[in-house]
This record gives sequence, C-alpha cells and structure tokens, in this order.
Amino acid sequence: MGGAVTVAQPAAIRRKVEAWLSDQDDDAPALALRGEPVWKEEQTLTIGGTPVRIVPCRTPLAARAALLDRNDGERVVLLTELSDNDLGDGLLAHLSKHHVRTVQPWDVVVEMFEASAIDPSLAGLGRWVADALIDHVPADEWPPAPSAVLTRDHALRSLVAELFGLDRNEIDSAGFMEWSTDAGRVLRLSKLAPEVIAGLTKYLADTAGPAVVPIMAAARAGNGVDAVPLGLLSGVLWPGPTGTAAATAVAVSRARLEPWFGGMKLEEAQATAFAAAAEAWVDRVMGGGEAGAEANRMLARAETIAADVEATPLLGGSALLPSGFVHRLRDVAAAVRMAVPTTGVTAESGIAAAQKALARLSEHRGGDLDRLKTMQMAVRLLRWLATPDPEPATLYDALQRQVHDDGWADRARLDVFAGDADPQTAEALHLLHQAVDARRARHDRRFADLLAAATQGEQDPGRLILVEDVLDRVVQPILDQGRQVLLLVMDGMSMAAATELAESLTRAATWTELTLDGGPRVGVLAALPTITEVSRCSLFSGRIAVGSQNAELQAFRERYPTGVLLHKSKLRGQAGVAIAPDVATALADSSTPLVAAVVNTIDDALDRSEPGTAVWGSDTIPGVRDLLTLAAGRVVVIVSDHGHVVDRGLEAVYRPSPSSENRWRPADPPPADGEMLYRGSRVAKGDGAVVLPWREELRYGPRKAGYHGGASQAEVVIPLLVLTDGDDSAISGWGAAPVPSPAWWRESLAVETPTAAPAKRSPSRKPKAQTESLFDLEAPAPAKTADIAKPADDFVAGLLASDVYKQRRDPRAPLPDERAAALLRTLVANGDRATMDTLAARAQIPAGRILGVVTALRKILQVEGYPVLTVDPDGVTVKLDRGLLIDQFHLKAS
Repeated sequence: MGGAVTVAQPAAIRRKVEAWLSDQDDDAPALALRGEPVWKEEQTLTIGGTPVRIVPCRTPLAARAALLDRNDGERVVLLTELSDNDLGDGLLAHLSKHHVRTVQPWDVVVEMFEASAIDPSLAGLGRWVADALIDHVPADEWPPAPSAVLTRDHALRSLVAELFGLDRNEIDSAGFMEWSTDAGRVLRLSKLAPEVIAGLTKYLADTAGPAVVPIMAAARAGNGVDAVPLGLLSGVLWPGPTGTAAATAVAVSRARLEPWFGGMKLEEAQATAFAAAAEAWVDRVMGGGEAGAEANRMLARAETIAADVEATPLLGGSALLPSGFVHRLRDVAAAVRMAVPTTGVTAESGIAAAQKALARLSEHRGGDLDRLKTMQMAVRLLRWLATPDPEPATLYDALQRQVHDDGWADRARLDVFAGDADPQTAEALHLLHQAVDARRARHDRRFADLLAAATQGEQDPGRLILVEDVLDRVVQPILDQGRQVLLLVMDGMSMAAATELAESLTRAATWTELTLDGGPRVGVLAALPTITEVSRCSLFSGRIAVGSQNAELQAFRERYPTGVLLHKSKLRGQAGVAIAPDVATALADSSTPLVAAVVNTIDDALDRSEPGTAVWGSDTIPGVRDLLTLAAGRVVVIVSDHGHVVDRGLEAVYRPSPSSENRWRPADPPPADGEMLYRGSRVAKGDGAVVLPWREELRYGPRKAGYHGGASQAEVVIPLLVLTDGDDSAISGWGAAPVPSPAWWRESLAVETPTAAPAKRSPSRKPKAQTESLFDLEAPAPAKTADIAKPADDFVAGLLASDVYKQRRDPRAPLPDERAAALLRTLVANGDRATMDTLAARAQIPAGRILGVVTALRKILQVEGYPVLTVDPDGVTVKLDRGLLIDQFHLKAS
C-alpha cells in the first residue's frame, strides 16, 4: 500500500492533525510525525479554532525547545526523522500516543473518502495516486465512497473530475474534447507531476476510450487547445489509402503531425476515435452565436495546421472542413466535365462517376447548401441529356414535353447558369450549360415550328388547352359541380417556377394536387405575343383579347356577376393585415363561387430582381400563402398568363427593332436567325402577324432581369395546377395527381453493381432514427433492375408471408400486400433508401397519398418500437433498416 510519507505533504500533515484534534481523549500538547524535517508552508495553522505550530526538528534539543516555546492554547506538531529512542522517555511523555507516529498516505486517503479499506487494484497503481488524492482535495472534500471499500473507479473518477474540472458524468471522449477548448483548464494539466499525467492517461484510455490518449498527448506537448483541430485532421489521415501516391502523401503528413503529440505515433484506433470525438464536438456546437464562432475558429485552425504539415491536398477526405467541401465540389465538377457529351448522349459511366462524387459532396456537413444544390442540378441535367430525345409530332406533344421534362430541365438550368465562384467548378458548369442549351435550342426550334404551323393553320386545339379556354374547360366544370374556386393567376410564372411552387404547396400534405382523370399534368398554351395585356386579358375574356386591368375586370364581371376579381393593389390590407378584410370575406362567403386573384410577384421580379436564382414557393410568394390560408374548402386553380426567360448576361443578343418591346416585334423586317413569323387569329398584335424570337437569348428592348413576349417554350407553355384540401376524388373528372417529376430528376442512374443485403444483427437497444439530409440529395445509385429483381422479390415475398407480418396487419385499415410489396421492392432495389416521389412513382400511388401509405407501412414494420422504416426530418427520403427488419421478422438474409 505504499511507504510512509518521507517528504512533508501539507495536505497529509493537515489531515493527520485534524484527526488528532478530533480525538477528545487525546489532550497531549504535541504530535510527532515521522518525515523529513522540512516545512515550507505557513508555520502556524488554525484548525477548528486551535492554533497549531509546525516545527521541523532535526535533534532532540530542537524538539525540547519547541515544546518549551509553546504558547498557551497552542499545540505543536514536530516533524522529525528521530526515533522514539532518540527522543527519550522525557519527550515522549508530552507526545500524543507517547511515540513518533507515521503518516501512511493510504490511511489518509481512506479517511478522506470515509471508507474503511482500499481496493487492492487501486493501491496497486502506486504511491502517485495517494499523493495526488491528498494534494488535490477539493474545497468540498472528496465524495464519500459508496461502500466500505474505496474502489479504483470511484477514486480515480473523483480525481479526474477535480483535476480536469469535469463533472463525474462527463468523463468520456466528448467531455475531454470540450475540456480541451478551455485554455485555463488545459494549462492546469501542465502543472501536474508526469507520473500523475501518465497514470491518469492509462486509466482514461480504459474508461473514456482511445480518443483520450491523443488528447492527453497533445496537452502534454503544449498543444491541448488544438485537440479539436488535430482530431479533425486525424479524420483525414486515418485510415489512409495503401499502395498509391496518396498513401505516400498521407504517410508524410502523419509523420509531420507527430510533434504535435510530443512525438507519439497514433494508432489507427486512437486516431479514428479521436477524429470521431472532434467531429462530434463540431457538430454539437456548430450554428449561430458564440459557440458557432468557436467551431468556425477550430475549423480554420485545422486548415492552418494542415498547411503546416502539408496536408492541404488531402482535405477532401474531411466531411467538415471548408476546404474539404471545395475539394469535393471540384471532384463533382471534374466528373461533370468528363461526362458532358461532345457528340451523342451522355455515357452512363460518366453519369455514374458524377453521381458518386455528388453523393460524397452531399455527405459534407459544413458546406454551402446553395452550391451543393447547383451541383445536384448539374448531375440531374447530365441524366436529362442521357434520356431519349424523340421529336414531337404535334404541338400538344411538344407542349407536354415542356410540362414533363423540359420545364424541369429549365429549373435545373437556372441554377447551373447562375454558376459558382470557384473557377474549376465554373468551367464545368459552363460546358454543361452549353450542352443543355444546345438541346433546349433544338426543342425550342421544333416547338416554334409546330406553334407557327398550328397558329397559321388555325388548327383545332383538341386535347390542348388554350389560355382563352381555361375558364370554360377547367374552372367552369368545377363550379358546375357545386364547388367554390379560388383562381390564382400567377403573372409571368413559367413551368420551371411552377414545379417549385407546387412542391412548396403540397409538401405538408395540406393541399393535394389534382389532375384530369388522375393522369399526368397538362399545360396551357398562351396567346401571342406572350405579354400580359394579351394573354391575361384573353384568359379572363374567354377569347383572344387585348386590354388592361379594366378590360379584365369588365370581362370577368360579365361572365361571373357574383364572382370577385382582385388585382395586386386590392389584395393587401392595412399595416399588420396580410389580406384585405373584403378579400377574406369573399373567400369565406359561400355565395361567392369564384374568387380570382392576380399575383404579380414573379412578373415584378423580371424588372427588379433575380428571377433566375429565386426559389418560387409559399415563402417567397407570400400572397399565395396568405390566400391559401383563407381558402379552406375551395378548389384552388393556379394558372399563369405567360412564362418568362431570364437575361443571359454576356450571351444575350440585342437586335434593334422598329418597336421597343423586349421579345416581340412587327412582321417587318422579315424574321432572321432565331426568329419566326406568326400569323393567325391567336396573334393579338401587329394586325395578326408578328415576329417572335424562339431563341431565349434574343431581345429587342432594354436589358432587364427577365423577359417575356417571345415564342420559346418557357414563355408560351403555361402551367396549370389544381389543388384541394379535401377529398381528392370528390370532383368528377379529376383525381389525385401522380408524381409530376421525371425519373431523371428524382432517381440516380442505375449502375451494374448489385446491392448486397446487410448482415443480420440483433439490436441491444432501440436505435435512434437518423436525421441527416436537409433536402433531396443524391442517394447511392441502385442496381439495375435485372440484377436485383429476383432477390428483391424473394425477400419481400418472404416478409409478407412471415407470421409476424401477418399478425401486424391492421384489419381496420389494411395496407394491400401488393402495395406494400411495391414499396419494399423499390427500397431494396435502391439500396434501402428512396425518395417519397420515387416510391410513389414506382408503386403507382398518387403523390398526395404516398405519405399516408408510408406511415401505414411504418406501423406494420415497427415491431416493439424499433424504427425499421424511417423518414428523414425533411420528409423527402425514406430509409429501410434491412438488418433490423430481418431480425424483427425472423427472415433469412437475402
């Protein structure tokens, strides 16, 4: 249990004196303690109101003098190396217990912890533990031992808590990572004896995990406050590649990092745990305020150290460091650049490489979400370029191509056009934009030809809905069924903008989109030229017309005497009132069957904002949000009067014109490159004949942020959205809409490698639901259908046939087996994860119902609360824990 005290320890001496004074039967004036006769502290102590003088005594004479010099009421402690024989009976008669007493440090420790014995495993650690416990007694004393025996863990946990300023329950890697950020507490460590630091490090490695070893090593080397940055770098350098040039660079950087740990070489387990603890600390404190600023400082410090050890080129391995995001961004850009087709279509291998790089970029937790979104759009466009490109035979086919494909491509193209500040990334985006533009230009030219032929030939529209027919063919049939309607005319809204708005309005499942007979979305054809005074007036007039707001009001009132048409100036109320009271009253009035409102937010942005970078949703178009809040019970029809194109910057082409209009001109002079002549009854300007540009970059008037009037698909094709907050089957002729997005938008391109099922495992506790993903990021590419169809079918069939599954079916609201099977096969085929839209599309479930179906499946699969099926917090991605599913339903791993 260690030897007696040989050098006077003030704490041990004080403890012995306290025990002496507390003994009511011991009234001896002096106490002799064996130890080196040296005392450098205050000579007189006051304990419990009693003055006690400490006197080092090398000779019996010195001891006798100390006793003779004792003041009244004072007691004396003699520190001496003399034996009882040396002192003699005369002096011993005045001493407590009549002999020189030994100070055993473990005896003192036992007293301090109010125990009666020491755990041998504690004493076996060495004298340093007892000395440290004696020297560092906290102000409120050590916590009493929970039993008669003072255990190793209780003593050392108490010592660590005191020396490191930690709570006893925070002695783990997270607690020590937090400790390292406090310079004052780290400095205190440097004042401890080396054997104490070494002993505690060994204990902590066993108790708090291997991450503590590099933290302590850095602290001993004077770099404790850099533990978080060093941990972040460890995540880059461990584990490292082998047999490559990168492996050499990693090995060199590791060697250069060793001095930061006092020359210690980190083991892989230590480095991995160290990195995990550092990343967890950053994840925990990242955000706003002072804590976020501290996290950013740590990230910057890590990059500085990386430069010092020449590890900057390796930072792409970090999912937190800012440079790691840039490295990964450039990796995506390089893959995109390689995948952009110079001729023909994009190679699948190039798309797969870009998807893989994008998935890695999306794993970065500290990146710019706008830049990430841009690269996501870039990869989507690569997939679009790889889709078949048949030429539409009719104007209706061309219009529907804009609704189902090209409008989505336009949405992605706007982000790519906005670009990136990084030159390498910008170069790739520029090349991609050129390829996309070339395809879109071919589509615009074909659309322009078909539009010119249909307009001049006065073709019967057939299935095609004209803007002047929207009231007759869409709104009136709904009114005829006794339903009230809110008609929103979104001035200037293109198909690209409509895809964003529709997602925003239906995301919370408050509103469900309806389509004709539950089929695909349809578009509407604007009047020509595609300007407000023509197309919007034609919409409200029910015929091709030209006019201002007054003309629109007159035509509307003639058709709907009990209806209400509101333009922008009539919508808002006074300060604090989002919607004017008379508007709210009209929406709530059942005797007002039709309320129509013109919302100019998008069209206004063409003059004074950046429509190309705006995300059009309920948060950026507050008028829509506020109107829908008051529109409960009404069917909402959202349509536009025309779309728009954005200014193309340096690529824009200005062409002088006899008129000052931006995107249309008189028929004379004849059309040039990128233009086409349009004649017919649907042309409301130029006496029925105008020249319209089909190339998006052409303009005739002053520069603005965006334009309309021309014959491009983005201007002529009008979106049509119908929403209900009630029964999606209650309106005859309309049904719940399918997923509107094309497969290339929502799904990664399949690759050849089949997806292996995870190993079966038995959970020891309920796992937490995962919470990553902020929006629809790239999932790992699924295996090709032929590779996984049979195993997926067998696996799903085995699940549905299992006794557990049969028992968990809800007889009150049964989920059909074929529907559950479709969802599960889709998840298995996509690597155990898929977006809601993908599940709905593959299982042929209306988009508005998929959330309810997934919820029903979750209830069946959630045995004893285990989250076999989880949905990310953004409500976009569904994840299947197949290993847990196998365990809970007693299945065989496929």
